[in-house]
Amino acid sequence: MSFVAQLVASQQRRDSMLCVGLDPEPDRFPQPWRGDAARIFDFCARIVDATKDVACCFKPQIAYFAAHRAEDQLERLMAHLRRVAPDVPVILDAKRGDIGATAEQYAREAFVRYQADAVTLSPYMGFDSIEPYLKHEGKGLFVLCRTSNPGGADLQALPLASGALLYEQVATLAAGAWNRSARLGLVVGATWPREIARVRELAPTLPLLIPGVGAQGGDARAAVQAGWREGAPIIVNSSRAILYASAAADFASAARDAAIATREVLAQARR
Repeated sequence: MSFVAQLVASQQRRDSMLCVGLDPEPDRFPQPWRGDAARIFDFCARIVDATKDVACCFKPQIAYFAAHRAEDQLERLMAHLRRVAPDVPVILDAKRGDIGATAEQYAREAFVRYQADAVTLSPYMGFDSIEPYLKHEGKGLFVLCRTSNPGGADLQALPLASGALLYEQVATLAAGAWNRSARLGLVVGATWPREIARVRELAPTLPLLIPGVGAQGGDARAAVQAGWREGAPIIVNSSRAILYASAAADFASAARDAAIATREVLAQARR
């Protein structure tokens, strides 16, 4: 099953557009795990178990594992996801942006080592930075377009000779010339609903991965209203607001409550 088909099935089964981001920070773990990087798997697995029937997908951010030499725990987590939630797609948030043989190795890391269903990519080096990933049949590729951080405008909002802004050109290419196998999606931050609407206009059917809800201050309702269209899936990611809903022993149940509340806000915005 392709990533998009898996995503749509998961969204329909759970009536959810919510993606739970897995960004483990040991210093924020509940006691007695606080500060213990060896507990990264345990923490994330508890979050997964508590939210697997609420989230339409999960998005582990690789840097939070690699910084603590916890890549082996990420492998265990991916295996755990396959075991307890085999129908829930997993997006590896890696934001890779290289070309050629190096990009082929990054693709192998994402899709062979970690068995991810999709990966995030930077398009700064053009289609050459995307093409190696297309060799992995059925996998999804989310291209950074208009990111949630304020500094993204330094480059993404630059006007081109055509009159389009750079992020608009990325959206146009992803929806057209680059999307040779209909497996591309775009990353557009929830902090920019006007830009989400513009990206949806330029890429009317592409999946949109929308981070920035929760701790980053993005408006979930505005993001859904700007990006959701029938037959055009959106994935709204929340990480810290769910992971750290409680710093006590009830962290997993608190995460579940936060995930359910966010899912409901997203669903209401769509109606």
